[in-house]
Amino acid sequence: MRTFDMTPLFRNSVGFDRMARLLDGVTADQAPTYPPYNIEKVDEDSYRITMAVAGFAEADLDVQVKDNQLTVSGNVESKDEDAQEKQYLHRGIAARAFERRFNLADHIKVSGANLVNGLLHIDLLREVPEAMKPRTIAINNNVKAIGDKAA
Repeated sequence: MRTFDMTPLFRNSVGFDRMARLLDGVTADQAPTYPPYNIEKVDEDSYRITMAVAGFAEADLDVQVKDNQLTVSGNVESKDEDAQEKQYLHRGIAARAFERRFNLADHIKVSGANLVNGLLHIDLLREVPEAMKPRTIAINNNVKAIGDKAA
């Protein structure tokens, strides 16, 4: 029997590895490929999304979080010298606008973003409220009788 790899279905979701995964309808053939990105688990409660955004300056990028959805978009403004059509012998650097969305699990917060050497790093942190964290309950050896009779 063949094994079925479901990981392409979860590629745009972050923080669901310890709970039920969210299917957002993206399959391997439909998944957009620009810009390329990595999602890594740094430690138990930290994640990092790294996107290759060569040619984009900080002013050209926008990172927003709304309703557990992280949206990263980029738009390079055309300059006057680019207004004239250039003749390319090979054009391999994409300078097109993009928008990429990531579904975030509950309690995942964006802790920061920075642009270094054409890579946009977005750091995420799982912040679980104290009321939802597991507690250890002490077990007492004191056995008391219920009612008048001993057990």
